[in-house]
Amino acid sequence: MVDVENLISQITSKLKGVSREEVLKRLEDERRKTGGLISSEVLLQMIAAELGVEVAANKIEEPTLLLGNLVPGLNDVTVAGRVVAIFPPKHQGGRKKEKARTASLIIADKSGAISVVLWNDKTVYAEQDKVRIGQILRFRHGYTKEGRLGNVELHMGEKGEIEIEPENAEAELFPKITELATKIGALSAFKRVNIIGKVKKIFRASAFTRQDSTTGKVMRLTLFDETGEVSVIIWNDKVDEAEKLVKEGVKLYLANAKVKKALDGSFEIHVDSRAYLNVFTEEPKILRIVDLKDGLRGICVKGEVATKPLIREVKTSKGEAVKLAVFEMKDETGRVWVSAWRKSAEIAANLKVGSRIVIKNANVKRGFGDQLEISTQKTTILEVTS
Repeated sequence: MVDVENLISQITSKLKGVSREEVLKRLEDERRKTGGLISSEVLLQMIAAELGVEVAANKIEEPTLLLGNLVPGLNDVTVAGRVVAIFPPKHQGGRKKEKARTASLIIADKSGAISVVLWNDKTVYAEQDKVRIGQILRFRHGYTKEGRLGNVELHMGEKGEIEIEPENAEAELFPKITELATKIGALSAFKRVNIIGKVKKIFRASAFTRQDSTTGKVMRLTLFDETGEVSVIIWNDKVDEAEKLVKEGVKLYLANAKVKKALDGSFEIHVDSRAYLNVFTEEPKILRIVDLKDGLRGICVKGEVATKPLIREVKTSKGEAVKLAVFEMKDETGRVWVSAWRKSAEIAANLKVGSRIVIKNANVKRGFGDQLEISTQKTTILEVTS
């Protein structure tokens, strides 16, 4: 049922002197004019617009399938999942200027995981840090196919829509990255797994020649967690990635890596072209505004932009001219001023009142009028979540 009463309440609450009966009478007049062909909800939105009032119409959410229920051959699919792996764009067949671009993600929910193939303009979601490991994404108007390995793939083409961190995502459906990872002590053979562990020892990479005379590279390291340790074998192009990231003591995150049995009967993990490898970064704890205190550093907070950002250029104590954006944000517990500097100021310049944002790795201090404020630093990340 459409919540007509909710729309009427929004109109009357924002227009003093306009009663519910007056809105209903106007609705009935409009319904007569249109011969009953337009829904009451749409008519009320038209009436609100004529009166200069903004209303939020109820959204009818499309059904969202669990990933484990997907089969090949489905059209106009809506699913959501937590991003567990990101693979950058590459070209597919055809003449150079006609080549299609594809990229892919692996997403998971409580029922399983699936590869998402992104086509052409959708490949932006796998590059330029637009999407991060651990974020929840909703995919609309996708279609499913059988992959070359017999697995189900979700494809996002021209009609596809992707929403980052949807507001109404039910958290219990999407286990965290740490919950999706297999402990080393629980490994079993012939499976693709996600693993988080610290690097204990690194062995130098070496080259080898295949039977067809082409060359490849291999690198070994030992990974451990509180349940045990395991040998990791990294192959070919993944060796180049690993050499830039891997150091002893670093915590690594491997996704979709293959588990095999070694000659001695123990398990080993193989990182091939289908696997994802990166340094593992813990998701920061999100603080409520009411919990902010003077002197806190590296905090993470999320909320809604409450005032239009004021942009200006200021000089630092060193005489450097930098951009500063000042605005207020709010959550269910309170409000706080934000001073966004340099790169964060450029992002803040495009924010609108009502935009939902996350600010990561910022500091809290006393500002103008001895009020608490959030101040960004060079390493701060300011993201719009919807």
